[in-house]
Amino acid sequence: MHPLEPLRREELDRAVHIIREQMNLPLDALFEQVRLKEPCKSAVNAFNSGSSPDITREAFAVVLDRSADEVCEVVVSLDENTITSREIIPGVRISFLSEESAEFRKIICEHPDFLAALERRGISDPEQVLVEGFAVANLAKPDEKHLRHTRAHCFFREHPEDNAYARPIEGLVPVVDLNNRKVLRIEDNGVVPLPPDLGDYRSDRLNTRPPLAPLEITQPDGPDFRVDGYAVEWLNWRFRVGFTPKEGLVLHTLSFHDGEIDRPVVYRASLSELVVPYGDTAGDHYMNHSFDLGETIFGKQVNSLKLGCDCLGEIYYFDFDQVDELGNPLDLSQIVCMHEEDYGVLWKHTDPHTQRSEVRRSRRLVVSSFFTIGNYDYGIFWYLYLDGTIEFEAKLTGTLYLRAITEGEPTPYGSLVAPGVNGMVHEHYFNIRLDMSVDGDANTVVEMQADRVPTGPDNPHGNAHGVSENVITSEREGARNTAPKDSRFWKIENRSRSNRLGWHPAYKLMPGPNVAPMHQPGSPFMRRAGFVEHDLWVTAYDPSELHAPGQYVNQNEDGPGLPQWIQKDRNLVDSDVVLWHTVGVLHLPRPEDFPVMPVEYTGFMLKPFGFFERNPAIDLAPPLCRK
Repeated sequence: MHPLEPLRREELDRAVHIIREQMNLPLDALFEQVRLKEPCKSAVNAFNSGSSPDITREAFAVVLDRSADEVCEVVVSLDENTITSREIIPGVRISFLSEESAEFRKIICEHPDFLAALERRGISDPEQVLVEGFAVANLAKPDEKHLRHTRAHCFFREHPEDNAYARPIEGLVPVVDLNNRKVLRIEDNGVVPLPPDLGDYRSDRLNTRPPLAPLEITQPDGPDFRVDGYAVEWLNWRFRVGFTPKEGLVLHTLSFHDGEIDRPVVYRASLSELVVPYGDTAGDHYMNHSFDLGETIFGKQVNSLKLGCDCLGEIYYFDFDQVDELGNPLDLSQIVCMHEEDYGVLWKHTDPHTQRSEVRRSRRLVVSSFFTIGNYDYGIFWYLYLDGTIEFEAKLTGTLYLRAITEGEPTPYGSLVAPGVNGMVHEHYFNIRLDMSVDGDANTVVEMQADRVPTGPDNPHGNAHGVSENVITSEREGARNTAPKDSRFWKIENRSRSNRLGWHPAYKLMPGPNVAPMHQPGSPFMRRAGFVEHDLWVTAYDPSELHAPGQYVNQNEDGPGLPQWIQKDRNLVDSDVVLWHTVGVLHLPRPEDFPVMPVEYTGFMLKPFGFFERNPAIDLAPPLCRK
């Protein structure tokens, strides 16, 4: 078995049983996550190179004993069937878990103050109310900071399948102690009329257009990829697909087959955090900045994908086993989709003298998942290209998070998107962790950008311009920002090797459009999400550093994470480096985003930069051209 093979159901069940038995846990203990404890990188690389090191199969779990209010990290040896490591992590809170939602809603909807608040709004049936938990962030009342608790926002649904988020019940905020399962208080900040628009988007409630003409993608000889468990070969690419409860989709050991060898490019690529801060100051909305990995357990909110809807073409699906928050089996089927896409022209040239044309079509391999976090839906897409390019793309869709307003009320921090509802301005920041391995682990990061040469003796005609290079030598130098007008990018190179042209093999990180932080320095959000201050961070490899704001985000006061880690100022030259790239989208909602928003896109590319000695796709066979 490959050391990165995800835990199977039997292994998960055994790990949960061992933890319960050897820790003597109460039945209501919560398992935030149980996943494979990935072996050290050197052992995996040795295995991939053909040797067979003795690799212990281990599970890693984060467990909450609610009665003792203790969070414990546990490592279980699945070879020895015993706990090998157990550490209580003081002063942290695990995420708000979906298994708690039903219990959470029940105690709120039975509370007399909540029922009275509904009556004041003309709502007599609490079954028509959706109650959804929102983190208190670092803004809890002083006497409640020690409690693992959450606040709730409420929405009215006349029918169970109405748009859940179209009609917010403004001003009504229950606050609940999660561990002790009791309502702390019901905050009522005044009645605002319910928005009238139901925001229907279901096809059975709309007058839909005639269907689009069929568009069928067929591959009579089958796709060009081969799958063995979770290992994938696609033309020159080799990699493994993984999935964790917190990160969701993970790609491991991406390499490109060049000549007779597989050349490594990226050891591990994953989403590190996704945070959505809002800009409205009304009510308690100033508290809204959701960390979708650290507060919600992103990976467990994954969708099961359907052919013809989520994915189109000759599809291969990956299934994964997980456990729910009580440790019971959770079968996640068809949650990762893989297929090929035609992507237009890859390269072309027509000789103007002979009129002979050579053209090759581009094709890319798509590996994707979709996740639903409350009102928002996110697609996480990785693309591999024939020319060695790797692309990350996030797709943002779903329904807006809305605030009900009175008629004529101004919306300085949002926009009117339907009668009586303000679409609040907000951002989405995705931080992607790239554990690079360009031709090996000894890499150096170089910042490169356009260099304008002043007119003078060396530039008499004013046309000279080149590229400047700045080697990032240590972590305190590794907090960088994009500069689109200077075409800034970052080169990750292996200086121990050179090709026939004298180039060190490298890949370059090409950023896409981005947005600077909108919240003020020192604000509650910025104290927790310091990683958004810079578009790129470079750190020395540490397997415990997986999430840009730190491992435990829920209710933390000041995030540890990247701003703290770089104070170690570790060496980054000819070193095992990790790049953390933040891509952001500023969303000022528009009427066209209601009731469901069309997809917005953001992302970046990793492109070979001297990694090959010439165009690696030059030897592609020509396509069959028809007149």
